[in-house]
Amino acid sequence: MQLLLLVYMPFIGRHVSIAGGIESSFSRAEELGCTAMQIFVTNPRGWRLSAIPSASEEAFRKKATGIVSVAHMPYLPNIASPNRETFAKSVRSLFENMERCDKLGIGYLVTHMGSHLGSGKEKGLENVAKAVSAALEVDTEVRILLENEAGHNNSVGDRIEDLAGLAERIKDRRLGFCLDTCHLFAAGYDIADHGVLDDIFSVLGMDRVHVLHINDAKRELGSHLDRHENIGYGHIGVEGFRRFLGYRNIASKTLILETPVGNSIGEAEEIALVKGLVS
Repeated sequence: MQLLLLVYMPFIGRHVSIAGGIESSFSRAEELGCTAMQIFVTNPRGWRLSAIPSASEEAFRKKATGIVSVAHMPYLPNIASPNRETFAKSVRSLFENMERCDKLGIGYLVTHMGSHLGSGKEKGLENVAKAVSAALEVDTEVRILLENEAGHNNSVGDRIEDLAGLAERIKDRRLGFCLDTCHLFAAGYDIADHGVLDDIFSVLGMDRVHVLHINDAKRELGSHLDRHENIGYGHIGVEGFRRFLGYRNIASKTLILETPVGNSIGEAEEIALVKGLVS
């Protein structure tokens, strides 16, 4: 009798540049040993959606095998904004980025929920629900993943109960979540504690979380400061991530690093470190 050995390959990578053509992101990811990657599909610091040459789009789709691709919304949109003009532009940007993801064959679009700008958390959450519900009217299988926040200033979405509440308001299977470990830690969730993780996923649901941003934290637990650090060089630490990544089905998710480049550890070395912690 022949014994078949099934090898589990986790999807682990980091945010990479699209400079030189969006299809060039794959070679950068492969050089680092990534099995997943995150990119911007447009200018991250502007509102204007620049056209992608058809040859680049075709090349990207051809290369989109073996590496899981995740897109991230640009910085300017604020879907929690009480300002009508900003809110309208933000919803339009969400539409446009979804459509671009659909053309490129990218299944996940991560977005921050933004700031309520002093109008109050409930108003901010209401605006997020309106924006996402409108965007999901697009006929596509692309999932919108709302990213949790650290709880700084007037940000929306640092509490897990608020994320779960948005899922109840929106009620669309294409809505999901991207949990950022630095943001969780800064918001007061000790992700090395499996009891804390039990509480998080009993409220939010493990099946709603599709992507995890794996980032250490420069500041202490509950600081509410969004300051990413390299894995093992922050307050979560290597053992903290070993416990976190060993929890239930965490390692089956798509894991993306957004840690500093050129600081404490090389990019490829850091990817290898996380792969080792998952193993």
